[in-house]
Amino acid sequence: MTTIIKTMFAAVHHLVGAAEVGRMLGVSRQRVQQLVKRADWPRAEVELDMGKVWKRADVEAWARSHGRPIAGSDDAGS
Repeated sequence: MTTIIKTMFAAVHHLVGAAEVGRMLGVSRQRVQQLVKRADWPRAEVELDMGKVWKRADVEAWARSHGRPIAGSDDAGS
């Protein structure tokens, strides 16, 4: 990777959309759309044309507080 690409990746890696949330929680994008309507779901960082985007840390904190494993983390038993 070039330095510019590495910098760009680092700048946005902390943000996740519905597809990434689904992979993190092991659920479908349709289930993610149900989850994000909950009153206790984290506030979106921004809404783009492609949809809402959340801070990865906020989604991980929500998952932990609800006893949900996070794919790729120690919480998931990996």
